[in-house]
Amino acid sequence: MNEGLLVNKTELIEHIAMHADISKAAATRALDSMVGAVKTTLKKGGSVSLVGFGTFVVGKRAARSGRNPRTGAAIKIKAAKVPKFRPGKALKDALN
Repeated sequence: MNEGLLVNKTELIEHIAMHADISKAAATRALDSMVGAVKTTLKKGGSVSLVGFGTFVVGKRAARSGRNPRTGAAIKIKAAKVPKFRPGKALKDALN
């Protein structure tokens, strides 16, 4: 895997394929399936917990007022649902 600070989808697929001893096509399907499952669950208002890694949840951002950066005019920003990730203990420990 790339030793840089950013890993893209292609590099992640190569890593999965190599370490799971499967083809890149199978690794792509597995990764896409996992991401799809997380999206579907979050859309339904649920959460996805991967023990030792972390939890994906839906957060709520309240409506608020802001400013148009071009004109300086006040604008209303609608409330929104936002995806959030809370890292698990094992992931935190691995970084420290």
